[in-house]
Amino acid sequence: MQYLGVLLAAAAAYGFGAVWYMSLSKQWIAAAGVACDENGKPLNTSVAPFVLSAIAMIVVAGMMRHIMIMSGLSTLIEGLMVGFGLGIFITLPWIVINYAYAGRPRALTYIDGTYAVVGCTLIGVVLSFFL
Repeated sequence: MQYLGVLLAAAAAYGFGAVWYMSLSKQWIAAAGVACDENGKPLNTSVAPFVLSAIAMIVVAGMMRHIMIMSGLSTLIEGLMVGFGLGIFITLPWIVINYAYAGRPRALTYIDGTYAVVGCTLIGVVLSFFL
């Protein structure tokens, strides 16, 4: 059951990311400076980013499960709090720092930062049902 919880939590964050980035695709492409063809479609059509994203979500969900178990957290509220806390106090600041040094547009920080916070929160919530 532990692996199922991790996979479902990762799938929830990945699925949210798909919806999030599809709804903000034009803004994200502009902010990220992605090279596009004359129709506005990205030139990079590799599936590698999608595969790497799925693997990364599994790794994050697995580590969050470990943190929750070691901390004795198992309720829905605790899952929500640990997910939100890790997202807003660890992941988001890291993104802000990296993007600030790289001179990335603020819009990209908002888009990617929100995804990180909501994704971590979703992982925590889903994991709480399996602990």
